Amino acid sequence: MHQPAKLLLVCAGLFGLIGAFLGSHLAGAGDYAMRPIHAHILVVGWLSLFSWAVYYKVFATKYGMLEKLHVWSAITGSFGLTIGMYINNVLESNVFTLIVYIVGGSILLLSFIIFFIQTLLYKPVENK
Repeated sequence: MHQPAKLLLVCAGLFGLIGAFLGSHLAGAGDYAMRPIHAHILVVGWLSLFSWAVYYKVFATKYGMLEKLHVWSAITGSFGLTIGMYINNVLESNVFTLIVYIVGGSILLLSFIIFFIQTLLYKPVENK
């Protein structure tokens, strides 16, 4: 398996597991205070990382600097946003947690921008 696809797929699986566990906990407890965090874990973590894993598996790309920047900003941003959101909204809201939340979200936004640029610059690479 192409390395970026594998890395993104494993992270997507982790987010899917966390999101499903959190969802079952919310339903079982009848307390939906963490519903926005649950939604972001599944949409940003599981769905986005999974779809990018599929992209790297289906489309032959050269794993260059742009792709590396995209993969690592996607993973870092997904974890940063969801962890920052959890800490800021559930545990303790202070300047540090707000910064983690904002920086994580900004890194994730950067990964979406980089992915869009990649789609514009996409040129198939011949498989060897």
